[in-house]
Amino acid sequence: MLENIRIILVGTSHPGNIGSAARAMKTMGLSQLMLVAPRVEPDGKSVALAAGAVDVLKNIKTVPTLEAAIADCALVIGTSARRRGLDWPQLDAREAGEKLALEGRGGPVALVFGRENHGLTNEELQLCHFHVNIPANPEYSSLNLAQAVQLLCYEVRMKHLSLLARPEPEEAYPNGEQLEGFYRHLESALSHTGFIRKNHPGQVMAKLRRLFNRARPEAQELNILRGILTSIEKTDTSNKE
Repeated sequence: MLENIRIILVGTSHPGNIGSAARAMKTMGLSQLMLVAPRVEPDGKSVALAAGAVDVLKNIKTVPTLEAAIADCALVIGTSARRRGLDWPQLDAREAGEKLALEGRGGPVALVFGRENHGLTNEELQLCHFHVNIPANPEYSSLNLAQAVQLLCYEVRMKHLSLLARPEPEEAYPNGEQLEGFYRHLESALSHTGFIRKNHPGQVMAKLRRLFNRARPEAQELNILRGILTSIEKTDTSNKE
């Protein structure tokens, strides 16, 4: 069950943080660590700070983009230390741990951490279904990367332990690749009908992403939505003919 939960570090700049994150993960039973466009590679300092979690380091996968890292994930939760211009569905640490543990029973899910100095970009956060914020002391909220990983992995483990005797979930959610295909299809259809103007697209797609991420359509529901888009495109073409 925990093997489906992927910890993703984006743009990591300190090798020690990679090792410390691996240690934090292993103490909670998690082992899937992925790096997105890291500025440094794991080294001797990573091994030293992993303190016995070398197996996690050895199995690290590195990819160039966050899209590639979450392509097969049905749930993606991104960490954010502050609210952004466009509000996104928010979770606290316990809620995030519960969702990851629950949906991790059915397939890959991801918890994404950003760069040490400025976190995730707005574009990266828009690839996530939810954002999670750790409500640290506002007068001193200086959590380092490994501490944040430890805290959220703990919440995952606590929910995981409570689920061991429960049946597997039946619903299936689309993965990241399928969702991105839907968003491309949606943008194409809306551009085709003239709803989105290429010269002045505004924030329509960002707001629609927020809407569908909040709604969490299941795989069958997403197929219905894509069928509707295809129908709209065909009707619009027929009318023009």
